[in-house]
Amino acid sequence: MEKRKQKEQPNILLIMTDQMRGDCLGIAGHPDVKTPYLDHLASLGTRYSNAYTACPSCIPARCALHTGLSQEHHGRVGYMDRVPWEYPVTMAGELSKAGYYPQCVGKMHVHPLRNLMGFHNIELHDGYLHAYRNANVPYAENQRIADDYFYWLKTQIGIDRDVTDEGLECNSFTARPWMYEERLHPTNWVTDRSIDFLRRRDRSRPFFLMASYLRPHPPFDAPQCFFDLYRGRDLTPPAIGDWADEERLRRLGRRTDADTGSVDPELMRQAQIGYYACITHLDNQIGKLVDALKDDDSYQNTVILFVSDHGELLGDHYTFRKTRPYQGSIHIPLIVANAPGMIPGTVCTRLAELRDILPTLVELAEGEQPEGIDGLSLLRENHREYLHGEHSGGDIGNQYIVTGQDKYCWFMESGREQYFRLDADPKELHDAIADPDCQERISYLRGLLIKELAGREEGYTDGTRLIPGRRQKSCLSFLPAADSIRG
Repeated sequence: MEKRKQKEQPNILLIMTDQMRGDCLGIAGHPDVKTPYLDHLASLGTRYSNAYTACPSCIPARCALHTGLSQEHHGRVGYMDRVPWEYPVTMAGELSKAGYYPQCVGKMHVHPLRNLMGFHNIELHDGYLHAYRNANVPYAENQRIADDYFYWLKTQIGIDRDVTDEGLECNSFTARPWMYEERLHPTNWVTDRSIDFLRRRDRSRPFFLMASYLRPHPPFDAPQCFFDLYRGRDLTPPAIGDWADEERLRRLGRRTDADTGSVDPELMRQAQIGYYACITHLDNQIGKLVDALKDDDSYQNTVILFVSDHGELLGDHYTFRKTRPYQGSIHIPLIVANAPGMIPGTVCTRLAELRDILPTLVELAEGEQPEGIDGLSLLRENHREYLHGEHSGGDIGNQYIVTGQDKYCWFMESGREQYFRLDADPKELHDAIADPDCQERISYLRGLLIKELAGREEGYTDGTRLIPGRRQKSCLSFLPAADSIRG
């Protein structure tokens, strides 16, 4: 009986990328970026056109993925490194219980760095993390030692070489082609190590492979041939709303890691080129990985799920990076291909979030759904009226309520509100917060946010109104060691 069940369980390949916008797919109608292999996957399965991240930066977004929890329940409501990850339920742990061998290659961004989070093995590459590069970080936690890609790279090109040789900062809008052999690029490394896992896996058990790519998160450094695809083209300029903060751009736009992007339009065009080049390079490597599944004779019995942790603002409304509540930051790509019973080429418009991936994979694995999670299986007709999202962080710390047709935003420091009619204005070019015919709807969405924030320790509401100016937190106080690290 056990052998029969194992035969029925599909293998699972979770392909995750970092900082990829939800609109940056050819099949989604993007006018510039080319993604033939991802388009192919979407044509074989279901693309979720209203997929979001509820806390748009690497750590809290990935926590939702791994735990199936909303941000107020996993406790990470902003970005903070070096806070321990201690959760009783994890995505890989639940699949292990269901009989899978779970392997991750690439980015985890957890603490401690080598925390397995339920995986049986991890070949780690987290990208350049400042908090783990400091000279005072303990030896075993220092990225030069603990990160498998960085360790491997030094064996290939010398102990004094590093990804910093490119002269690019890991949150910068600057861009240039990869300076070493293409095979040494971290995107290629994740593909190659994932393919090697297929060679050496235990074939008596179904596998769960998470191929977790760092790009298109900066640095924008794809190999030269991918830059060449975009350099001579007239690219669609960033969307600039009637509410965009040009004064902030003038004030901050000379900083290479500014949250506004560059004040120089040509440098922002170069950022677009670099970003799109990284996406097409990633797409190329995903094609290579999927072809390896076919050579492995496991493709027909492997469900493939593709997702990103958050997006990239890429100059929209004079903003850059993520954390803000705008579509470039919070809207993510989500594709499920090769799943049993799915109609090829389907577009699903239901609201979906990263927390939904854990219960989806557990259902595919025929496991038992864990109690207490917030996610909803994508394989079922689960409908959300709205999604509550947030991200702490100074004057751009924000809360939002998004639905299938509109979005309400509130900034915790200033109390500023914004309202966008996404059905009629998908690029958020007009802030309709003062439009008379929208006031009833705005009041309703504001009420939903008040309900979501009621009882929160920050004191953002008294249950009847939103209260600006309260102290923001990146981690809620129930997390282990969060308060001591904050101090």
